[in-house]
Amino acid sequence: MKYRLKELASLCGGELLGTDATVMRVSTDSRTLSEPDGTLFVALRSARRDGNRYIAELYRRGVRAFLTDSPVDAKAYPLAGFVRCADSLEALQRLAADHRTSLKGTVVAITGSNGKTVVKEWIAQLCPPQIRLFRSPKSYNSQIGVALSLLMAEPDDRIVLIEAGISQRGEMARLERMVRPDVGNFTKLGDAYQELFSDLGQKLNDKLILFRQAQTIIYNASAPTVAQRIRELYGDRQLAGVTPQSYDLSTLPFSDGASRENAAEAIA
Repeated sequence: MKYRLKELASLCGGELLGTDATVMRVSTDSRTLSEPDGTLFVALRSARRDGNRYIAELYRRGVRAFLTDSPVDAKAYPLAGFVRCADSLEALQRLAADHRTSLKGTVVAITGSNGKTVVKEWIAQLCPPQIRLFRSPKSYNSQIGVALSLLMAEPDDRIVLIEAGISQRGEMARLERMVRPDVGNFTKLGDAYQELFSDLGQKLNDKLILFRQAQTIIYNASAPTVAQRIRELYGDRQLAGVTPQSYDLSTLPFSDGASRENAAEAIA
């Protein structure tokens, strides 16, 4: 990624205070900052932490670009630029959505209650080494993690694997606006965070929002509820329902059903 702060302010409907600068990477955690030059620090707030508390420390460490939704005295940081916006997380997601338009390769979104990270990593292992592939690190599948993952991808990556997860209603629509996958992969439907949904059907519908623009959807055909709903919603797409019997898995060093299902989806 490469943006001017003035451009970022326009993207997120904010204002630029202080000095304009070019940013090439994003950080939301002061503890993991390694390259202050060219880094945009996004000050996010949660129930336990407020990223705005670290602005002074990061300025001393060389960071010169900040995104915040809190009042800031830009004159106290004469070499820095601040993009002031209404909501830092929303602004970060708008930035990620804009960067998504620069990606020329195939964007693959992987969601489900279980198996997302395993399928993502196995796809990466199966991909020929000459193919330039990016995959979201670790389990970066949250509202913040998906945005950061997209911003790490490069325009020339031929395959971009993005893991996406939700923990409450309404979250997947925000992820879909960022990712807009070409290919969707649904792993499994389980009871994680079930207390936040009225039933499994509601959770499934929310998760499948991610595939609104996907032209190809891969899923476990052994799960009849998932298979039927995907066919109902996306019957006009290229659908690939697979089972462990779809491929020769005799050399797989795992015998459990979950691993065999994950392997079949990764191969597909």
